[in-house]
Amino acid sequence: MSLLCVRVKKAKLQGPPDKFNTYVTLKVQNVKSTTVAVRGDQPCWEQDFMFEISRLDLGLIVEVWNKGLIWDTLVGTVWIALKAIHQSDEEGPGEWSTLEAEVVMKHDEICGTKNPTPHKILLDTRFELPFDIPEEEARYWTRKLEQINSLGDDEYSFQEEVQKKPLPSAASQCSFEDADSAVDDRDSDYRSETSNSIPPPYHTTAQPNASVHQFAVPSRLQQQGVLRESCADSLQNYDLDYREHVAISPAGSSRYGSSCNVSQGSSHLGELDHSHESAHGSEQEDDHQERESNHSYHSSGSYQKDGQAWLREQEEPCGKGEEDKVCETEERHADHSAVKLPLELEKPKDVDAGAQVSYHGDNEPPPFPPARAHWIRAISKVRLQLQEGQDEADPSKPPWLKGGPAGGLYGIDSMPDLRKKKPIPLVSDLSLVQSRKAGITSAMATRTSLKDEELKSHVYKKTLQALIYPISCTTPHNFEVWTATTPTYCYECEGLLWGIARQGMRCGECGVKCHEKCQDLLNADCLQRAAEKSSKHGAEDRTQNFIMAMKDRMKIRERNKPEIFDLIRDVFCESKLTHAQQMKTVKQSVLDGTSKWSAKITITVVCAQGLQAKDKTGSSDPYVTVQVGKTKKRTKTIFGNLNPVWEEKFYFECHNSSDRIKVRVWDEDDDIKSRVKQRLKRESDDFLGQTIIEVRTLSGEMDVWYNLEKRTDKSAVSGAIRLQISVEIKGEEKVAPYHIQYTCLHENLFHHLTDVQGNGVVKIPDAKGDDAWKVYFDETAQEIVDEFAMRYGIESIYQAMTHFACLSSKYMCPGVPAVMSTLLANINAYYAHTTASTNVSASDRFAASNFGKERFVKLLDQLHNSLRIDLSMYRNNFPASSRERLQDLKSTVDLLTSITFFRMKVQELQSPPRASQVVKDCVKACLNSTYEYIFNNCHELYSREYQTDPNKNQDLPPEEQGPSIRNLDFWPKLITLIVSIIEEDKNSYTPVLNQFPQELAVGKISAEVMWSLFAQDMKYAMEEHEKHRLCKSADYMNLHFKVKWLYNEYVRDLPAFKGKVPEYPAWFEQFVMQWLDENEDVSLEFLHGALERDKKDGFQQTSEHALFSCSVVDVFTQLNQSFEIIKKLECPDPVIVAHYNRRFAKTIGKVLMQYADILSKSFQSYCSKEKLPCILMNNIQQLRVQLEKMFEAMGGKELDAEASDHLKELQVKLNNVLDELSAVFGNSFQTRIDECVKQMSDILCQVKGTGNVAANARNTVAQDADNVLRPLMDFLDGNLTLFATVCEKTVLKRVLKELWRVVMNTMEKLIVLPPLTDHTGTQLIFSAAKELGHLSKLKDHMVREETRSLTPKQCAVLDLALDTIKQYFHAGGNGLKKTFLEKSPDLQSLRYALSLYTQTTDTLIKTFVQTQTAQGSGVDDPVGEVSIQIDLYTHPGTGEHKVTVKVVAANDLKWQTSGMFRPFVEITMIGPHQSDKKRKFTTKSKSNNWAPKYNETFHFILGNEDGPDAYELQVCVKDYCFAREDRVLGIAVMQLRDIADKGSCACWCPLGRRIHMDETGLTVLRILSQRTNDEVAREFVKLKSESRSTEEGT
Repeated sequence: MSLLCVRVKKAKLQGPPDKFNTYVTLKVQNVKSTTVAVRGDQPCWEQDFMFEISRLDLGLIVEVWNKGLIWDTLVGTVWIALKAIHQSDEEGPGEWSTLEAEVVMKHDEICGTKNPTPHKILLDTRFELPFDIPEEEARYWTRKLEQINSLGDDEYSFQEEVQKKPLPSAASQCSFEDADSAVDDRDSDYRSETSNSIPPPYHTTAQPNASVHQFAVPSRLQQQGVLRESCADSLQNYDLDYREHVAISPAGSSRYGSSCNVSQGSSHLGELDHSHESAHGSEQEDDHQERESNHSYHSSGSYQKDGQAWLREQEEPCGKGEEDKVCETEERHADHSAVKLPLELEKPKDVDAGAQVSYHGDNEPPPFPPARAHWIRAISKVRLQLQEGQDEADPSKPPWLKGGPAGGLYGIDSMPDLRKKKPIPLVSDLSLVQSRKAGITSAMATRTSLKDEELKSHVYKKTLQALIYPISCTTPHNFEVWTATTPTYCYECEGLLWGIARQGMRCGECGVKCHEKCQDLLNADCLQRAAEKSSKHGAEDRTQNFIMAMKDRMKIRERNKPEIFDLIRDVFCESKLTHAQQMKTVKQSVLDGTSKWSAKITITVVCAQGLQAKDKTGSSDPYVTVQVGKTKKRTKTIFGNLNPVWEEKFYFECHNSSDRIKVRVWDEDDDIKSRVKQRLKRESDDFLGQTIIEVRTLSGEMDVWYNLEKRTDKSAVSGAIRLQISVEIKGEEKVAPYHIQYTCLHENLFHHLTDVQGNGVVKIPDAKGDDAWKVYFDETAQEIVDEFAMRYGIESIYQAMTHFACLSSKYMCPGVPAVMSTLLANINAYYAHTTASTNVSASDRFAASNFGKERFVKLLDQLHNSLRIDLSMYRNNFPASSRERLQDLKSTVDLLTSITFFRMKVQELQSPPRASQVVKDCVKACLNSTYEYIFNNCHELYSREYQTDPNKNQDLPPEEQGPSIRNLDFWPKLITLIVSIIEEDKNSYTPVLNQFPQELAVGKISAEVMWSLFAQDMKYAMEEHEKHRLCKSADYMNLHFKVKWLYNEYVRDLPAFKGKVPEYPAWFEQFVMQWLDENEDVSLEFLHGALERDKKDGFQQTSEHALFSCSVVDVFTQLNQSFEIIKKLECPDPVIVAHYNRRFAKTIGKVLMQYADILSKSFQSYCSKEKLPCILMNNIQQLRVQLEKMFEAMGGKELDAEASDHLKELQVKLNNVLDELSAVFGNSFQTRIDECVKQMSDILCQVKGTGNVAANARNTVAQDADNVLRPLMDFLDGNLTLFATVCEKTVLKRVLKELWRVVMNTMEKLIVLPPLTDHTGTQLIFSAAKELGHLSKLKDHMVREETRSLTPKQCAVLDLALDTIKQYFHAGGNGLKKTFLEKSPDLQSLRYALSLYTQTTDTLIKTFVQTQTAQGSGVDDPVGEVSIQIDLYTHPGTGEHKVTVKVVAANDLKWQTSGMFRPFVEITMIGPHQSDKKRKFTTKSKSNNWAPKYNETFHFILGNEDGPDAYELQVCVKDYCFAREDRVLGIAVMQLRDIADKGSCACWCPLGRRIHMDETGLTVLRILSQRTNDEVAREFVKLKSESRSTEEGT
């Protein structure tokens, strides 16, 4: 923040002087300030302004406006960039700037100006330099203060010391204010006129940003010892033309009332005086503030109009001793530039030890450096010693005449001008307690009028006088509507009473007649007139009559109302004797007053403002008439002006105390219409307004603004007139004005009723109705103040403000805040609700208040601060247990709101702190301290409030009562206490503080503050615990639950936290993870226990409906319980939830896989049991089902991806386990199924007959099928029925699938394609085929084969049997699905084999060739290669194919042999229809040649039945051996379909070790291998089952 100082000096405007009435507006950031309006073409303002600047990228906008009748016009604008303004502590001469007509905008902000005008303005702008107090300086001042203190009466020259050791010139941050403002502007409150939240470091004349009129007295006055500030706020409400340097001592100023010039508060001291002054005169206000008048009366010091000299003598000169010294000191100071510090401290009666330091925070002082600590200690010490003399002030003189330092009230504006001097730093920090002491109650309690005996004595007499002959029931007329029968004139305005009937009003008592509009203007002297009327004698008799009537009235009064006079006597502590004498004297003075009363009245008509425009020109020509009694005088006319200045003085003599002064303003007209009007009405001019003043209400000297009133409802009136009235009443000494007398009466009455009679309790009167707020006391006391007010012209608003001031000292008493709130609301309404017809603003109306603007503002400031301090401890001050105090709390907030309204509407400050914000801050401050208190005293409070067992030993050692890392006991207690606080706020305080429902919900604020403070402590504590981990994880979990509950119950829905992820889960994350780790071990232990128990019980089903055993249930019960705990944490942080779920998913995986592993290992051993394997498989299936449920419970699709993948993987693993178990279980039936199928095979062999079954013999096939199936069916029947009841559906299906697989494979293996020997395996088919050539074995083989080969009928029977088995496994939809059965590879393989049984050898060979396309392909490791050329020729006529094959050579043959190596190539054509053709050719052998060349050609003839795609060439390289079988080196296969398109081909064929084939090829081979009588089949089998022979030496 930077402090910008702007001085608006003067301007030069081009044009006629009478055209200009200009003022200057300054705008920067969001703040706007305005100077006064000054007339002429060379206006001189000389006003200072200060602004706090937070952004230096903006500019200062200076606008000069010309005041108009209806609206103001802009003369020109200057824009000054803030960056261009220099920094300085000194005021400069300023710079002339040209005003420009237009502004330049950029991004909705002004960034410059254009189009220059001929006008110029002189401005001085600068930034204050930053400052603070250095350590050494603080120590220096501390030492000096102690020296002063020890000196006592001795003279001591400060200056010598200063000369010895020069000081660094650090500026002061102290507010040199009186201590009444116990808290300076810095605590964000509003003082008097400023809207800055921080006071300017130098008090200039500026009243920044707020006051519309900011005046400065010309600097010439400073030479006479009077500072600018002294006049600034006093004059600020008057639009005076300052070019003449008129320095007036206005009525509104309290500070001219002291006997010595303007007291030390504004004496022109040297720089060192200020430290003295602040210690010396700071608290003086506490004694003086009530006494000082802001009312219409002058000190008798005369003044000269040119402001050159202020004469200080007063009628009653300074008192002796002390005051003389002060006067001398001040005069001496005014004359000398080298100043010594006056040290008249030996009689410290003028000094009160209040704090002159500023209060900083809301409820605690900020930490300050050691330098300031020294300083505070020193100052406090001096203060305490000075305080002893505080009450010894001389009570003999009236308070408004007391001199001495701070004799006049001075506020922020009356400080010495420090701009040109080195500032002295003072302390700017103050503790809560000090501020409270110097706060409002002490300031109010020292009511000066309670001690001023002289004033009290005078007021006592005046009160008796007002009450013995009360004006309320003796003087007003009793008017009735009256009809005149003859022409009658109004007694008041002397105009004719117009009309035929009911023309006017007539008093029933005295008979006076007047217009209806004039009845309020008539003197209220009815009794006097009545006495005169009833007297028919001479003047003396008439007076005598009058006196007799008054005597009667007084006697009746005394007899009827003795309690009134008793109360007055008690209040003023008079003895009965004195009282009786006084009553006589007063009665006499009342009677004398009527006959002998006379007064000299001097009235100066100064000026008026804001008058109505009555002429066609939009203006008026005003003049004023003043009438006292029958004497009327008028001023000159000011033409064409609505703000005229007359400055005319009139002298009157008045002999009737009931007379009224009638001041009327007229608009002079001089045309025919007005002349006619004059003839008829005696009023030719237009009426502009009037004010009526009772003579009896005048006392001393007054300078007052009066609002102009209407005469009738039709009058159009606005504005106000300023009068200076001086009254000298014959025979009366010049005493205090009646307003001060009234204050004295009201205060003494209040003190008597409250402190003397009521023991400090304010008695609140029981009043109803709209005007209840005007009732301050019970009936008797109220009558006293009302009569006094009525008699002496005290306006009701003054009464209200006085009572408000009295109540301020008792604002903490029950019921008082409500009364104060109502009072202030009505005071606000009085000033703020200005009528539409008047132009006077609320702040101007208030400035003219007789109570004293500054005094009331200061009172409110102090009250505001005190209320804030009390609200900041609302729990102590307004306990929830007391309904009465809660009501007071509500009223206190209403009072704060009224103060804010006052600042906004009456003072018209820019943006005073909102009441809701102030209360909110107070509530927060209270909650802060409440939290601190419950934190520090948690154990004790908890034991007291919540300990149920009284015998429980509660004496914990102090170190264990707070938070500890060894246990967590502290935190649940703290949470309980926090909840009790929040509940109390919610249920007790929220309904009471409901004035700002949108902005202030105490319960919510309470929860927010408590949580944020608790969160800080809790987070720190958990971080500490994480390092040591001395508690169990379960304890941390329990605490986590409590914190969660607190958050969810009270914090979650608060606006500050709504929609945000809270922090608290992160504090506990590590502990929850620790718990999860421990929980995993527990879960695994539990699992083993559960399985052991289950095993002992023999894996019994848990119930008849449940098909699984109890271990599954136990395992998942435990896992679910663990998860429930995590779930109940209701963690709102998705990231942390994901961490928990990942960790827990691992636990689930570990537990379930361990369960599955244990079952898998022992499963084989249970397969022999009937039901057990099913139950175990059911268990695994149940794991999967429960896992799915767990997955859904953990969030399903919303679950964290990593945890989700983990669980899905687990599901797959369990699925695989189930597959493995069912496979093991299915395989366990293999041997029994083998037996059944062998029996089936034997039965099938019995079936005889051909394949072509006659229609009538079909049923025999079905019967045969049934017979064949019987062994298998008997086996399946028993088992499948058992499985259906014992297995879960999913498990049942798996078991059925496995059985189906086993049955199909076994049937294929044992019935359709039985093995050729008792051994199994395809390799043996090949070895058997090799041996086909050995005659010895062939016969046995053929015999065996005849029994094995299936006849067509047997195939048909088998086919039908398969259908039956299929139906059986389908089980009407309860078993396997038909589609599954149809498509199962096992059935298809069996079916295919059966279908091949009935096909011819040629067809099978053709099928083989066409399906086995990759017999020789994919040779990874060739054993050599053969070069072959093939030509394919098709005869065009017959369609026969001829194939010519040329074997060229072999190459790279891999063969080891010790004997002779004779390789040759054998070429075979394979395909259908080859039985009658040459199928095989061989080349010659080549000895010992591993790359032999053959070049031999062979021809194969193919039939025309099939195309080339049904044939293939098999090339085999062999080693020729004599007398034994040739050995095979390698085999290659070439399919003719590859050549068919091209017709010929030449290539190298790689040689493989064997032929490759798939299941189809193998099945064909197995079927053909059974056709031992078929040469082609036998040869084919042999060819296809050949493989490379073993080499020698391997």
